[in-house]
Amino acid sequence: MDEELLQEFLAESWENLARLDQEIVRLEHETGNAELLDSIFRTIHTIKGTCGFIGLVNLGTVTHSTENVLGKMRERELPVTRETISLVLKAVDAIKALLEGIEATNSEPQTDHTRLLAQLDAMATGTDLESESDGDEVTVESPIDSVCAASQADLEESSEADGSLSSDQRISDSVWDSQSAAADPSSTETGRRTAADLSIRVNVDVLDGLMDLVGELVLTRNQLLQLARADEESQFGKPITHLNRVTSDLQEGVMKTRMQPIGNAWSRLPRLIRDLEQTTGKSLRLQMSGSETELDRTVLDAIKDPLTHMIRNSADHGIETREARRAVGKQECGTIRLEAHHEGGHVIISIADDGGGIDPEKIKRKAVDRGLITFPDAERLSEQDALQFIFHAGFSTAEKISSVSGRGVGMDVVRTAIEEIGGTIDLNSIVGVGTTIRVKIPLTLAIISALIVESGGECFAIPQLGIVELVRVSAEDSSRIEQINGKKVLRLREHLLPLVHLGEVLDLESRETSDDQTCLNIVVAQIDDMRFGLTVDEVFDTEEIVVKPLGRLLRELPFYQGTTILGDGRVIMILDVAGIATSSGAFDGTVGKPLPTPDENPDTAGVITTLLLFDPGHGRTMAVPLGLVARIEEFPVDRVEQTGEGPVIQYRGTLLPLLPMDNGSHPVVDSATQPVIVFTEGDCSMGLMVREILDIREVMFSIERPSRIPGILGTSIVDGKATEIIDAQHYVTSATPEWFNRSSSTDVASIVVVDDSLFFRQLVKTSLESAGFDVAAFGGAAEALTHLERNPRVDLVIADIDMPQTDGLEFARQVREYKPNDSVPMIALSGHETEKVKRAALDAGYDRFLKKFDSREVAAAIRELYTAPILAKAEAH
Repeated sequence: MDEELLQEFLAESWENLARLDQEIVRLEHETGNAELLDSIFRTIHTIKGTCGFIGLVNLGTVTHSTENVLGKMRERELPVTRETISLVLKAVDAIKALLEGIEATNSEPQTDHTRLLAQLDAMATGTDLESESDGDEVTVESPIDSVCAASQADLEESSEADGSLSSDQRISDSVWDSQSAAADPSSTETGRRTAADLSIRVNVDVLDGLMDLVGELVLTRNQLLQLARADEESQFGKPITHLNRVTSDLQEGVMKTRMQPIGNAWSRLPRLIRDLEQTTGKSLRLQMSGSETELDRTVLDAIKDPLTHMIRNSADHGIETREARRAVGKQECGTIRLEAHHEGGHVIISIADDGGGIDPEKIKRKAVDRGLITFPDAERLSEQDALQFIFHAGFSTAEKISSVSGRGVGMDVVRTAIEEIGGTIDLNSIVGVGTTIRVKIPLTLAIISALIVESGGECFAIPQLGIVELVRVSAEDSSRIEQINGKKVLRLREHLLPLVHLGEVLDLESRETSDDQTCLNIVVAQIDDMRFGLTVDEVFDTEEIVVKPLGRLLRELPFYQGTTILGDGRVIMILDVAGIATSSGAFDGTVGKPLPTPDENPDTAGVITTLLLFDPGHGRTMAVPLGLVARIEEFPVDRVEQTGEGPVIQYRGTLLPLLPMDNGSHPVVDSATQPVIVFTEGDCSMGLMVREILDIREVMFSIERPSRIPGILGTSIVDGKATEIIDAQHYVTSATPEWFNRSSSTDVASIVVVDDSLFFRQLVKTSLESAGFDVAAFGGAAEALTHLERNPRVDLVIADIDMPQTDGLEFARQVREYKPNDSVPMIALSGHETEKVKRAALDAGYDRFLKKFDSREVAAAIRELYTAPILAKAEAH
């Protein structure tokens, strides 16, 4: 048997089988879907066709009998029922088992499938298996010669009827060629070979080796960049800048080869849900969206088992029995909703069910019974804190152990698996409504962006994925640091942040500081919904680093997750912030979460928004929503260069256009460093030069006084002071108008924006128009509905759900009832980001629920869900 041919066959067969379970389960619900049945038939037919040529007797026999059953179903001689589907699934399991055996030993297992073959043949012929099973054995007439003959005949028939040859058919062609029996190529065969030449199969080990080489190249690039910065007059500056750009492009290209759609990990879930229906006796439905979301293959492999466990938990613990659902007025069929989308450098996975939810009081009682917490402490626990016991080792709320779940071995393992790849997991539940699990994982583990810090004379890298912000506390602000239960905490806006000194945790020597060096550098990190501050001596710069695994002797230390090599050749440790927080007891107590705030009336209070406050350079306080800001940088003034189009600075291998707030061409500060607020639109960035970054504030925000001045959206009251809110889009387009030149063509994506706030409406409208979309904005639901009736070809609707009169929820229901737009994608925006509000929005018909003012999330949602119908048109112009 030709080993290379066999490996090609196995790879192609597994690829086809990956979607087969899902298609068969779909067919059970879409019994009249002839196209789906044809696809299933072709997959089995293709596998069977190749078996005869490479001598796989058992596999050929099983696929031959399975194909007979599917053929009868295609010809409508055999109905598609639960029984027929179950038998076909059983046959697919047997096919998979044979392929696994072939893959492991390079030879075909001699498994006895007599009973299965008899069942398949009886179903295909319409005979009663029991009446033919009186004897001791059943004879199955499927000798290899007949299978080979049938295979060749079927292949010839298929190649005439089908428009393209599969890889398996190309394999069989190569066998016949080697036997000098190839037919004359036809024009259609030439076309097929041309299409096949567009892709090749590459061993995963080759890609991993290539990724390692790119990692070494990144390290060398970093070293050269450091040399170039040290000698700005060097003749090698321009070549090194070009090398930096090429290395970044190469890194991105190699990363793309390792990216796979998350749907690859989901393909087995519909079959799992079907099996769970039969095991639990419940009625279950699985809804999946975002299956095209891509992430690194290594990360994908790491989440497969945790994902399966969470789906099992939702089916067994979450969804109630049919009788229990009827008793509370729910539909008999419980729904498990699985969603994925990109958010920054992460992939967000949400698993939500509409079951009975988790009772926090029941969890508290269990925790007390097991001695995990005292009764008085349990009484003081919030509902959300009580839910965290779900992730405690051995903890289970199941009343009885089943084969599905309930043994107390699960969610702690799930959390550990997620955290091992740098992710986080969060759980929210409402009794009687359902439970939602939110998993946040990095796109890749190979090359990451990290913040370089120093403590006790040693440098360390902190992955940026877990960093919320950097805070510097001066001597004048030392009153913000308090003592609670003997531990230092920082009062930062609505949080009491526990402080952990990195040098003390790692037992490093403290650096002596003079009176003028009493500022504290604090890295604010977030783990799940908890935050803490990590105090360090110095904060340097961000750098792309290659993650190297820890040596065997260091793996048990909780403070580190890897090592890396800096541009200057130093080997430094990569910190595990979650491990540091746990080891130091940072979250022992009640600190780390937002402080309680007075209840606000959502109808009158405005919107909770995080603002970046800054001094533009002429004595006034201005602000911009933090969600619109890509980065906050501080550059040496002598690095700012002048060009004919204005000031620029070399930034991450390219030139960053700068725009002073006073519309001048020089830096707006007198010191040696220039604060810059960086805005990003697509692949392009620009920097706004300001005098000073003042603070970041989370406030109940509303525009008190709209403005007609270009670049100013209006004035708001922040901390008792009048604060002007800038129009970031105005400055972006002023600095780089060539990025946003829109086509005069009318064939652009059409978006409807609905918001009763003039400020928010204008903000979203200008942002989308600058990106090339045709935007119609309305202040109320009635106007928007009228527009939709007159313009049925709308591509997307973005609406605020907190509107007066007809609110956004009712608006969505009305849109879904109106036939021309009943399937238009809809995004809900709200300033009240709670699980209850989100669930109500999704139930009303919205496809995404996003927090107001986060333009990057809106852009990500558009790209994620509506790439084909919208961006294809917008980017074409």
